[in-house]
Amino acid sequence: MDLEIQWGTALYSLVVFFVLLLLLRKYALKPILGVMEARQDKITNDITTAEKNREEAMKLLEEQKQAIQAARQDAAKIIENARVAADKQAEDILIKAAADVEQFKKNAQAEIVSETEKAMAALREQVGALSIMLATKIIEKELDDNQQEKLVSDFFKEVGEA
Repeated sequence: MDLEIQWGTALYSLVVFFVLLLLLRKYALKPILGVMEARQDKITNDITTAEKNREEAMKLLEEQKQAIQAARQDAAKIIENARVAADKQAEDILIKAAADVEQFKKNAQAEIVSETEKAMAALREQVGALSIMLATKIIEKELDDNQQEKLVSDFFKEVGEA
């Protein structure tokens, strides 16, 4: 085996290599670099878009948190208003019940007074009738003082029994 360097072939290979390198640089390197730059631009745009989307998502998340907080506050206000309304309604019911009880008492007292007056009128009638009877008996009989006292005493006993 012959291991000797052949300078002609080596020089020819070197020239072909440089010519190929120049041709690749002129015709292949620009398109490859263009593709790489386009790829780099796309990646940069994707990163920028992703950042914008992330920021927008964070903004939307914050808005949603604020909306939830506002909804909670509204719900708390509604609950408080309902509680106040229920308390007011309960107070109104108690006031009305107290007024009804007071009116019932007044009606009962008026009825008691009316019944008392009726009873007193009936009693006056009886007393009047008994007085007339007593006067009639006294007139019919002439009584001495002892008999008159006994007659009045009997009269009051009759009135007490009636």
